[in-house]
Amino acid sequence: MAIITFLVSAIKFGMVLLFGSTGETITEKSGHLNLGLPGIMCVGTACGCVAEAIFFDIVGGRRGMEKVSVLAVLVPILATLIGGALMGLIFSFLTVTLHANQNVTGLAMTTLGVGISDFMIASVEGYKFTAGAKFFRAYPPFADNLGVFGKLFFSYGIMIYLALAIAIATALILNKTKVGLHLRAVGENPATADAVGINVTKYRYLSTCVGAAISGLGGLMFVMDYLNGNWEYVIDAIGWLCVALVIFTTWKPIFGIFCSVVFGAFYVAAEYIPGISLASKEIFKTLPFLVTIIVLIIISVKNKKENQPPASLGLPYFREER
Repeated sequence: MAIITFLVSAIKFGMVLLFGSTGETITEKSGHLNLGLPGIMCVGTACGCVAEAIFFDIVGGRRGMEKVSVLAVLVPILATLIGGALMGLIFSFLTVTLHANQNVTGLAMTTLGVGISDFMIASVEGYKFTAGAKFFRAYPPFADNLGVFGKLFFSYGIMIYLALAIAIATALILNKTKVGLHLRAVGENPATADAVGINVTKYRYLSTCVGAAISGLGGLMFVMDYLNGNWEYVIDAIGWLCVALVIFTTWKPIFGIFCSVVFGAFYVAAEYIPGISLASKEIFKTLPFLVTIIVLIIISVKNKKENQPPASLGLPYFREER
């Protein structure tokens, strides 16, 4: 059963990464390189935790939350979406409207986000948002009666299935809809897209805000589901893993489902190897980044169009130069 426990852990951590990578993929498809993702995930998560703590007080503690368990999940999710979207809006204003350098702005947003989240979490009592973790981790009761199959496919909280649904929906929108076509056109050649009537500014704002909101859910899942409600100051590190995962998936959300589990397996593997030293555990956590470097080299050498990033990724668009 150790292998089953390992797989379940890898899937759970992988879905944390899937939220972040799906959100970043949406953003990068518009030509925006948002290196502020780690900070955005921190702020989104902190907003969700603080909202859960406030909700805890409003309903009168743990017993009150039991009566409205659905709201105990929906309220922090909504707060996380709003917090992430607001951070995405700030990034968009700086990079789209003011034409600030995307790399510098992203790194500044990461530093800002980590600081803001630390302040927000320090201002609330941790047990108040920890109380809501049980509702995030709840799974269908029939899962326990299905043995290994139930353990692998149904023993997860709502956030796991939400991550999968968002990744699938994102892939369909990007590849099968007019909105997705316009978004990809903006990412490939914003001048041409602008010339045929596509509003480049609107698409970059929307994709960045939506992507940031979705990414924030990854941090919320990490705290409320994976860590059972315990705040951990490594959410920014998870954000960098998500950025690496986008490259590993070659900007394909559906492929990201499989790749996120692979990354999750790499990251948690050391916890299931008996007798391994602390230093060796840290080395294992670098494997996702090493694999990403290898993938980046391979796609650069093969130079296949479908595996390349959007042509205008990281480049500002000046309409007056069109």
